[in-house]
Amino acid sequence: MFGYKKVLAVASAAAMALGLAACGGSGDGADGAGDGKSLTIWQLTLDGDQATAWDALVKGFEAENPGVKVTTENRAVDPHKDALRQAAGTDSVPDIYRYWGGPGLGGELIKANMSLDITKYYDEYKWADSLTSVAVARSELYGGHNGVAFQESSEAIYYNKALFEKAGITELPTTYEELLAAAEKLKAAGITPMEMGGTVNWHVMRLLDALIETECGAEIADKLNQGDGNWGTEPCVTDAFVELKKWGDDYLNQGYMAISQDDSSQLFFTGQAAMALEGDWFGPQAVNGGMSADDFGIFAFPTGTGRIYGFGELLYVTQASKNPDLAAKFLDYMISEDGQAKLGSAFSVISANKNVAPPADAVLANEWSELVSQATGSYLNNDQNFSTAETGEYWRVQNSVLTGSISPEDAGKTFQQWRDANG
Repeated sequence: MFGYKKVLAVASAAAMALGLAACGGSGDGADGAGDGKSLTIWQLTLDGDQATAWDALVKGFEAENPGVKVTTENRAVDPHKDALRQAAGTDSVPDIYRYWGGPGLGGELIKANMSLDITKYYDEYKWADSLTSVAVARSELYGGHNGVAFQESSEAIYYNKALFEKAGITELPTTYEELLAAAEKLKAAGITPMEMGGTVNWHVMRLLDALIETECGAEIADKLNQGDGNWGTEPCVTDAFVELKKWGDDYLNQGYMAISQDDSSQLFFTGQAAMALEGDWFGPQAVNGGMSADDFGIFAFPTGTGRIYGFGELLYVTQASKNPDLAAKFLDYMISEDGQAKLGSAFSVISANKNVAPPADAVLANEWSELVSQATGSYLNNDQNFSTAETGEYWRVQNSVLTGSISPEDAGKTFQQWRDANG
C-alpha cells in the first residue's frame, strides 16, 4: 500500500541510501552555540517581485529586532533539494529552510530528522488561530507540527485573451472536451495552444497530474497517488497517458522537451502561446515579463471533479538550528499582518493567514479567490505525493511516453512494476 505511511517509509529509506544519517542537533539551543542574533535561511532563487518582497520581509524583521542579522542563501529548485538532502543529519544546515509540504518532499526530510517539531511555538504564538485550516493541516501530517506555511498555492490555466479571441473562442472551457476543442481552434489559427518546458520534469508533470484527475476521477486518483491503487490495472491510467501523448504531439510548443520552464514562460509572455498551466505566482511574473494584467485570465483545468490543483510550501526550523527561538520569532513575523503585507501577492495571491485579504492590487486576486472558493477540494502535485525515487520513475515514464519509447498502454504497467519492485 502506497499510503502516506508507506511513502514516508520509502522516503526514509531513500534518505539513508543517500547517506543521510537519521540524527540531528539538539534543536533547543542547549549546547550554547547560538548567539540569539543571527539566522541563516535557505531559500529558492528569487527575482523580480519575489526578490523585492522577500528582501522587504527580512528588513522588516530586522527593523523590529535591532541587532539581528538574517542571511539568505538562494539556490535553484533542484540544487536546493540536493543541498538539503546532503546536509540532513549534519550540523551544516541553516536555521530555517523553505520546502514543499507533501509527504514525498517535506516528509522525506522530516523522516531524515531535518525538521524540528515546533509544537511548542505553535502554542506560544497561537499560530493555529491565524493560519487557515489547510495551512495548519499541512504542518500536522507527521505528528506534532513541522513547518509554518509560507505560501498556499493553487494552479490553473492562464490564457491570453487576445489569442483566444483571434481563434474564435468565445467561452472558457468548463469540460475537458471543451478544452480540447479550444486547443484545436488555436492550432487551426496557427497559435501554439499551450507552452511547456520539458527539461524540468515537474512542469510537464502538472499536465499528467491533471489528466489523471480528469480520466480517473477524484476517488481513484487519490488511491493511485496516495493509497493502494494499481496503476497497471486501472483503464483510466492508460486513458490519461493517451491524452498526455496527444497534448505532446498536437498542442504543446515545438521542441518543448528541450527547453526550460523559464524559457517556455517567455512564449506566453510574448504572445507566442495561448495557455500556460501555472500557479498564482505566475500572474506577477507575466506582468514583469511585459504583459498587462488585462491581457490574460485564468480558469481551472476542467477535470470534472470540482477539485483545484495546488500545494503548500512551508518554512521549517532545523533540528540543528543554533537559534530556534529566534527562528520561531521570524516565522511569527512572517505570518503576521505586517509580514504578509511585506510579501504581498509576490508568492501567492491567497494568504496563509486567514485574517489577511488579498492585496487590492494583486494580479487576478478576485479570479483566484473565486476559483478557490468554488472548489470542492484540492489535489496535490505528485512530486509531493511520491517519494523522491518514485517521483523519478513517474517522470521517466511520463517522458518516455512523450518521446515514444513507452506506449501509453504500457505506461501504467511499467510504473506499477517499479512500485511493486521497490515497495
